[in-house]
Amino acid sequence: MSTQQRLAEHYHQGLRDNAILSQIRTHYPDGSTLHQLAPLDQLHIGGIAASKKLLSQLDLSQHKNVLDIGSGLGGLMRQGATLGFQLTGLDITHRFNVLNQALTDLSASPANSPLRWVTGDACSLPFPENTFDAVLFQHSLMNMPDPARVIAESRRVLRPGGQLVMHEVVSGENLADLRYPVPWAASPEHSHLLTMSELTGLLEANSFQIQHSEDWSNTALEWRQRQRKKEQTNTVAVLSPQWVFGERFLDMGKNLLDNLANNAINVVEISARC
Repeated sequence: MSTQQRLAEHYHQGLRDNAILSQIRTHYPDGSTLHQLAPLDQLHIGGIAASKKLLSQLDLSQHKNVLDIGSGLGGLMRQGATLGFQLTGLDITHRFNVLNQALTDLSASPANSPLRWVTGDACSLPFPENTFDAVLFQHSLMNMPDPARVIAESRRVLRPGGQLVMHEVVSGENLADLRYPVPWAASPEHSHLLTMSELTGLLEANSFQIQHSEDWSNTALEWRQRQRKKEQTNTVAVLSPQWVFGERFLDMGKNLLDNLANNAINVVEISARC
């Protein structure tokens, strides 16, 4: 089994595709809103508020045509489309792309711009040069074993003056204490965290000029603490990350909180221009 197949299997093994769609049709017969879908399709730290903050780094008049690398179940895509951005989502996990499209079809928040879904590898983007006005990463680069090549490919498909925006997990001072499993990896095999300096160095080496850089770790920790309290109640949520990860998420969620609290990981936001 290839590295890509093993990574896809990590995300496939607990995924309840048909059950998710049935749950949405039952509980939201008139269509699900962005906030109703968020526990399922905004799996990154910070949820829908973090996506709003990331999208605010883009100017619709300049960055309308956007590539979301590692688009997952498409929460960021649908949120951006309601603002008028034209989103293309690329993910290596084909079942995510299929479910992403189905969730869009069941959405009560119609997109103001078209969406596209592509199954592919970020190390070899299936797009010509200068295709996009902006490229987004949201908790996706950390799954990629060759980040230098991914950043170079991102630069290739961006037009001159295009924007790259990241909301990413990076390694903290106590990375050696990182506890697994976490949502992006069951073991170190699929975890490829960079330090903040390594990440900014890669961007600068590929002719990106960093315009905005923010450590979001304290806000991320507070958000995860609130989510953890919700997860520990006896209330059965209509949708939750467990519909994607299965019972593994009980350990993943706890470890994510511990890793943030112990400074094993940090969360950062970066905006850079090419």
